[in-house]
Amino acid sequence: MSMTIPPLERVLDDGRLHIPIQLRWGDLDAFNHVNNTAMLKLLEEARVRAFWRPAPGETGPATAILDSGLSHGMLTLIARQEIEYLAPVPYQRHPLDIQMWFGKLGGSSIEVCYEVRTDPAAEQHSLYARATTVIVLVEAASGRPVRLTPEMREAWSPLLGEPLVYRRN
Repeated sequence: MSMTIPPLERVLDDGRLHIPIQLRWGDLDAFNHVNNTAMLKLLEEARVRAFWRPAPGETGPATAILDSGLSHGMLTLIARQEIEYLAPVPYQRHPLDIQMWFGKLGGSSIEVCYEVRTDPAAEQHSLYARATTVIVLVEAASGRPVRLTPEMREAWSPLLGEPLVYRRN
């Protein structure tokens, strides 16, 4: 019997890139849920898988077009991050479903939006967190902003959606 294995990263009808990220026991804190600093690392892992070109022999989504490393002349710098925690994330064997889209494609910056959810295969579904990261592309040598290329806009425009609006007290 032949079984088709779906790609790890996928774009669904909701116009979002879905990246499964496995939790590690070390992501938990003394309260037995994912630590707030570990959440930043989980979002970072999803972002790297979504946007950095895969190594030879690996696969990645169509959005994975950035080359990593100083030798390529361009860096991505985090300008701002915001996370709204909605529920504690307990340890689980299923990967988290990190859903990503762009709230904005600027001249030299991008606004990445996330929802951190339970794996769709899990029995109960939860929305754990929503987050935004503003990334600025800069030239490695000078640190000056670099404009998004036509290739970037072409790869990322299909994931352009509404930016997150956070609850404020």
